[in-house]
Amino acid sequence: MTATSYRRIAVLDIGKTNAKVVVLDSGTGAEIAVLKRPNITIKTGPYPHYDIEALWSFALDALKSLAREPGFDAISITTHGAAAALLDRDGALAMPVIDYEHEYPEAIRNAYTALRPSFGETFSPHLAMGLNVGAQLHYQKSAFPEDFAGVATILTYAQYWTARLTGVAVNELTSLGCHTDLWNPKTSDYSSLVDKLGIRDLMAPIRSAFDALGPVLPEIAAALGLAAPVPVYCGIHDSNASLLPHLVHRQAPFAVVSTGTWVINFGVGGDLDHLDPGRDALANVDAYGRAVPSSRFMGGREFEMLSAEIGPVDEKAAQAVIGPVVEKGLMLLPNIAPGSGPFPGKTSRWIGADEASREERHAAACLYLALMTDACLGLTGAKGPVIVEGPFALNETYLKLLAALIGREVLALPGSTGTSQGAALLTGIRPISGAETHVPPSEIEGLSVYRDRWYAAME
Repeated sequence: MTATSYRRIAVLDIGKTNAKVVVLDSGTGAEIAVLKRPNITIKTGPYPHYDIEALWSFALDALKSLAREPGFDAISITTHGAAAALLDRDGALAMPVIDYEHEYPEAIRNAYTALRPSFGETFSPHLAMGLNVGAQLHYQKSAFPEDFAGVATILTYAQYWTARLTGVAVNELTSLGCHTDLWNPKTSDYSSLVDKLGIRDLMAPIRSAFDALGPVLPEIAAALGLAAPVPVYCGIHDSNASLLPHLVHRQAPFAVVSTGTWVINFGVGGDLDHLDPGRDALANVDAYGRAVPSSRFMGGREFEMLSAEIGPVDEKAAQAVIGPVVEKGLMLLPNIAPGSGPFPGKTSRWIGADEASREERHAAACLYLALMTDACLGLTGAKGPVIVEGPFALNETYLKLLAALIGREVLALPGSTGTSQGAALLTGIRPISGAETHVPPSEIEGLSVYRDRWYAAME
């Protein structure tokens, strides 16, 4: 990766919960401006789908505002996975971009199960709802054949936004390789599903995440008030964007825990051959096209639900009651958000929580998240230091418990710019090492017994 002369990079970062446009300083890696809005699902129409036009209007308004102050020299894109855009011959959406949390009729689910390749081919587990993009495409083709007949091009989601900005339609490996069922990481080619669905001719050409696809289209540049041509880079799946800065300057083995709506755990230098598809373990494909053992659970969504249930707490007071929580066996079992994670089919329940204080329940919730992360890291064969980035990097109780459980140092990278910083690196700027908080493993009396009891209670 070579350095560039870009001073500031604008990143369009569309997550499942929120969308934002961030401007980063290329010299410091600092987030110097950010505008955001919720990512809304429209419930009407053929199926629940994202409000693409509202997101597009937000992106244009934000880019226009940020072009004036502080300004930017290049644009990069990162989005959540499990989404694809289906374009007609004019380049407009032929069908709405489906919300991956939509559940399909049983007959369609069963038909897809019979079609999808084995885990040994794709390293993509059979996931609920539309979390496999292949399942989305099969549903759209099966349930809406007339609409699907009008599809001329299929794009991965980040590259849809790149296409709107540049007019260049491509696909990209990190988005194809994130549990879509469409990619074979061992052959670095499409899986057999692409031909079974009859869509190979519809798939846009594949380009590197690091490629500049072109300048912003003239009419858009004029609307944004851009004084000079601004290149737009191909874009990257958000969890892989979070991983990229670490790949650039760390030596394997290490693990990255990327937190947001999902907690994605990457075991860099781990073992592909022992991944368990029944426990939401899979291979992601990094920005260089390499398979990385991974596992995940919907931890951000779960913590949001738990925080709403528990109410506000004092973080220091919650840390102070970790010992009593462990001693009393106050615990929370998976899963708060069903349908994913290392313990499928389990139903969440509290144990010993009837008389618990808010702080105790908060500490137990953080212990639940740390136990889930520990289980996920074990599934990837992760070794070496564990880097936590995103919102959970600010949760001191979680960090302390995770370090104690895994018996290794945890490095916390506070802030919300992990995905944005990774996407900015696609432009060729040098990675900037952020301020790390080192959390050494500490001895928490009774924790190993607590973990054993937690596992036993699930049985």
